[in-house]
Amino acid sequence: MSIRAELLDILACPKCKQAVVLNEGDNSLRCEHCRLTFPIRDDIPIMLIDEAQEY
Repeated sequence: MSIRAELLDILACPKCKQAVVLNEGDNSLRCEHCRLTFPIRDDIPIMLIDEAQEY
């Protein structure tokens, strides 16, 4: 997985607009505020609310 730090710095949760953090364990981005995870497929973060899962 190769999410660059510059990209991670500008990504935000599409639901609450808070910062997301990288969860390397299951290859996803996590919003601690909404408790949603967004998948990363082929090194591309899928930042769609419909694709998110609660954790």
